[in-house]
Amino acid sequence: MDRLRAFEVFATVVSRGSFTRAADALDTSPANVTRYVNELEAHLGTRLLNRSSRRLSLTESGEALYERCKSILDEVAEAEALASAGSIHPRGRLRINAPLSFGILHLAPLWPRFMARYPDIGLDVELSDRVVDLVEDGYDLAIRISRAGSASLAARKLATSRNVIAASPAYLDRHGTPRTPADLQAHECIIYSHIGSEWPLVDPAGKPCPTKVRGQLYTNNGDSARAAALADRGLIWQPTFLIGDDLRAGRLVTVLPDYRLPDIDILALYPSRRHLGAKVRVMIDFLVEAFSGIAPWDAGIAR
Repeated sequence: MDRLRAFEVFATVVSRGSFTRAADALDTSPANVTRYVNELEAHLGTRLLNRSSRRLSLTESGEALYERCKSILDEVAEAEALASAGSIHPRGRLRINAPLSFGILHLAPLWPRFMARYPDIGLDVELSDRVVDLVEDGYDLAIRISRAGSASLAARKLATSRNVIAASPAYLDRHGTPRTPADLQAHECIIYSHIGSEWPLVDPAGKPCPTKVRGQLYTNNGDSARAAALADRGLIWQPTFLIGDDLRAGRLVTVLPDYRLPDIDILALYPSRRHLGAKVRVMIDFLVEAFSGIAPWDAGIAR
């Protein structure tokens, strides 16, 4: 039995959620996929997957093996990429999907530098807040703002952005500055609908203190929330990558600075580390380099 191939097949079955979809992804037959999983279970002397007509689920042994398989396959893919880096010249068209606001503010300025460095790579960049399926929609790479990553895709962290509560000085002059999370309930809050009206604050001692807020405006777009806050309409919870310039310029002021909100990661997602194309690899390395050190949106903002 080719154990590395068996690990790859097993990990693909788990990430895709079925033997048939794993076979499609690996360009083989469902019978071959079943054979590899059966042989792996026989070799290890334990069941890895619970199978039913409707769904698959991992056993305790399967869950432990899956996490190790992902690490092993990632390391193998990194080794392959390093070995081939000097012999494969990156070229071709690279299709990228990225969130609208982040793409405009922080990615668009980078594209000219990338194209100057890699003149044989063409870029096809789509900005959309819709979560795309990289494989079905034909993207090579997606940039996502996430706290959870993706179970079915490989990911590399590019940067972290803080989340803060902020308001305009004029709003705070008129309505007062909240001193505790409970004070938020007396204020007008501009609610980002992807988050909802319960803000998961954590106090200085690390104790969660989720707080319900109210507001006249709900929106699924961070720029709309920012515009309302700048127009003195209330408090917002937004990432520093979106409102960092406003905080530095004093157009917005951080509220409840001693209380934390969950940070978010900026991730580069791609279908698989295995056989990672040269054009994708150099783009990921370029973005890691561009966002290394202190993220530009957090520079000059007190924690």
